[in-house]
Amino acid sequence: MKFLVPLLCLLAAPAFARPVVVELYTSQACSSCPPADELLASLVGEQKNILPLSFNVTYWNSPAWNDKDSLQIATERQIWYAGLAHTQNVYTPEMVVDGGAGLVGSDRDAVTSAITAAEAAPAGDVPIKISGQAMVTIAVPEGAGGANVLVFGYDSKHKTTIGGGENGGATLTEINVVRSETNLGPWIGPSLSYTVPRPAGEHLAVLLQGDDGKIYGVATE
Repeated sequence: MKFLVPLLCLLAAPAFARPVVVELYTSQACSSCPPADELLASLVGEQKNILPLSFNVTYWNSPAWNDKDSLQIATERQIWYAGLAHTQNVYTPEMVVDGGAGLVGSDRDAVTSAITAAEAAPAGDVPIKISGQAMVTIAVPEGAGGANVLVFGYDSKHKTTIGGGENGGATLTEINVVRSETNLGPWIGPSLSYTVPRPAGEHLAVLLQGDDGKIYGVATE
């Protein structure tokens, strides 16, 4: 009988339901990036509770190879993260786990440790709801607030044969390639509901992210 109370306490503990967001800043023109692309894909099978997103940056583009998936918003988001870390240095491949410090994107041990730490101490788990087809309704419940409502459209997989540059001749596979980002505005506490056109991409993800990078809620469709 002495074991009953600890067991009940364990069963009553709230579960961390939302996925940990794992962002990879990468480029098809970067020879160091394919191992990080592969690591991100492998984590999907090993880590069930993650949302992997590939952000292809623009600063590697050149006449030798122009990354067709590169987005200026990806470059700007990575620069924003660098600013949070009080540095001007941006590099590929870089992984950002749940809005935290940047890690070398091919460093499996560091990335998996960061995922475990994020699962153990999440900033929040706000239950966002997504509904609709051509027009998408995003509902954020009442809560503590202090975040921005970000919408990302992404494709499950892109397979690209590279025609030049450092990866010339290689065929690269990238997963969850981000195609668009929209900031719907701040969530300051009261419940919110937005109805917006579906973004470019096969799927969409909604993040509640603070100005300090912390992620308070995630929903995907």
